Amino acid sequence: MDMNEIKEIFFQECEEQLAELESGLLKLNDGDRDPETVNAVFRAVHSIKGGAGAFGLDDLVAFAHVFETTLDCVRSNKLEPGPDVLKVMLKSADVLADLVTASRDGGGVDEARSRGLVKELEALANGETLAPAAHVEAPKAAAAPAAPMPAPTDESGFQPIPFSFDDEPETSTFEVTFKPRRELYSKGNEAALLLRDLSRLGEMSIHCDIDSLPDLDKMDPEASYFGWTIFVTTEKSEDDIRAVFEFAEWDCDLEVKPVGAAETSEELPMVPVPFDLSALDDEPAVETSAVEETVAAAVSAAQTASDVSKVAAAAARVEKKEAAAPAAAAQNNAAQNNAAAAAAAAGQTIRVDLDRVDRLINLVGELVINQAMLSQSVIENDATGTSAVNMGLEELQQLTREIQDSVMAIRAQPVKPVFQRMSRIVREVADMVGKQIRLVTEGENTEVDKTVIDKIAEPLTHMIRNAVDHGIESPEKREAAGKDPEGTIKLSAKHRSGRILIELQDDGGGINRERVKQKAIDNDLISPDANLSDEEIDNLIFAPGFSTADQISDISGRGVGMDVVKRSIQALGGRISISSRPGLGSTFTMSLPLTLAVLDGMVVTVAGQTLVVPLTAIVETLQPEASAIHSFGATQRLISIRNSFCPLVDVGRILNFRATQANPVEGVALLVESEGGGQRALMVDAIQGQRQVVIKSLEANYTHVPGIAAATILGDGRVALILDVDAVVAASRGQSLRAEMSLAATG
Repeated sequence: MDMNEIKEIFFQECEEQLAELESGLLKLNDGDRDPETVNAVFRAVHSIKGGAGAFGLDDLVAFAHVFETTLDCVRSNKLEPGPDVLKVMLKSADVLADLVTASRDGGGVDEARSRGLVKELEALANGETLAPAAHVEAPKAAAAPAAPMPAPTDESGFQPIPFSFDDEPETSTFEVTFKPRRELYSKGNEAALLLRDLSRLGEMSIHCDIDSLPDLDKMDPEASYFGWTIFVTTEKSEDDIRAVFEFAEWDCDLEVKPVGAAETSEELPMVPVPFDLSALDDEPAVETSAVEETVAAAVSAAQTASDVSKVAAAAARVEKKEAAAPAAAAQNNAAQNNAAAAAAAAGQTIRVDLDRVDRLINLVGELVINQAMLSQSVIENDATGTSAVNMGLEELQQLTREIQDSVMAIRAQPVKPVFQRMSRIVREVADMVGKQIRLVTEGENTEVDKTVIDKIAEPLTHMIRNAVDHGIESPEKREAAGKDPEGTIKLSAKHRSGRILIELQDDGGGINRERVKQKAIDNDLISPDANLSDEEIDNLIFAPGFSTADQISDISGRGVGMDVVKRSIQALGGRISISSRPGLGSTFTMSLPLTLAVLDGMVVTVAGQTLVVPLTAIVETLQPEASAIHSFGATQRLISIRNSFCPLVDVGRILNFRATQANPVEGVALLVESEGGGQRALMVDAIQGQRQVVIKSLEANYTHVPGIAAATILGDGRVALILDVDAVVAASRGQSLRAEMSLAATG
């Protein structure tokens, strides 16, 4: 693995740390004062700083250090995380994310904003009694920051602020108490390497504590039994010593304190370190004193958890003065076997390039198509359906389905990263327009296909900005209306009928329908004498070029945004609806498919055309009887189903496949459920069967076709259209597909 690959892994981990940082800060902002939440926030910034130092990302290191200093004040209860403090920290998290992006992709950040936040963070830290002077002057490191390395040497080490005290001696002695925990070894850290790096800072004396070492037969090869007390005389500072343990401090008990030369404990059998700590893989070649043997063996054995048995053998030789080689060898073999098994069990996740998964998805799609074609061919040539080939094909179909389900599960990801990104947009836009707005999220762990997640970010961004700029009133207007000055935007996600519903709800003033209609008239989008329902007026905001803003600003006014939202969602095979109550707020509901690759469908025939109806929309199928059909008005018909009436929709007539309505008794009715339209009975001519089909986008390969969601390839090689159930139901309620087509054409 080259350095570029390692660096890419670091940036991937930064994304995870930034998500953890923002999640923790939002919890604190909501009143959570759990110390673990504070520690999680601190660890996120600390980890980013440490990794950035390893790659020499000086600007990122400098800002993260100042941020970390202020968080340390919160962690030590020197600074109360009130609303003002958290506001600064949330902005700092945004700048930290910008610095990570700039470090990865190039470019820069808003330096004025960055410097301003550094001053604010410094002011927050100075407002409390901070003991370490280095923390107070941390922002100066921005001019010439030094990068902390995972393994500092004499030439490198993180020194945030140079110290200059005339009355201090040139060298100082520090007592370091270091005891690893089990987690240190399981994460790949090695105590031996830490001790080696510590020895490079100066003259070192070391004592290995073996009091907690059990008998060989009771020893856990993955546990940690040893601790070290080390005295280091060095010209370096305490920060340099702590930097040695930077990547391990959360997985060990560590204490560093300065001491005088006379304070060095005479009770501990201190041993200078004359041997080469870099030769960590070799056992001592010559007979040494008991204490030296203990130290050498302990340092050597601490490389991995699986080598604990070697240390035990060395300790046994010290105490019992007898050979323990056979027992140690047997124990070492068992320990290595256990460690190997534990390592295999620990490998639960891997990072895979998304392009590889996409190729796998495409291959699975082709496999589904070819399996369907093969099955179709066999069925046509085997009327009995009992041949061995036919039975084998059934097994192939089952295996294909399992492969498809497994691959889709690999691509499934929670919507949490997208939702967290919206928090920043709310904060930034609210600050620009001078409003107080809080974002509440629900269902963040709802999983959906990775492709869907990538493509909903843009429409969600437009909707959030629209809600902040137009939906939520100013604090003064809210107070005048008897509302809380702080507005609330709620973003939620949930699964329903094989789709994902994403709702964006605000408690603002709702849609001003009179103003929307007048703006549409002024922009020649509708005629002045148009008689529109409330729903039709609400949907005018999706028209291209429509905007209610009085003047163009950085946020809105150019007539782009909501039309982009509708077209983006339609391109995903989804739909969007609006529900608004004047004075109480609005709710935008997006309904999207869980996957853009494969779906289960019912293959039907309508006026000689083959269509596929998504199986998730079908409640039941039935054969209408003449006595169950009832006329309603001039053209409408109802079907009686279990003592209730349901509108009957002629799919062929809606899609203009035929000029006259078909006889319901001669066809089949599909009882479907649509978003916002209730139940409808879709009338088709016949059902061919249920199949799994691969979705092919019409938007990408042809153009948008009203009433049609996508296309697919059937087993006989023909192209079939996948029905957009919601569009057909909407058309049955009076909304014209032709109008929708013209709107799509102008958009």
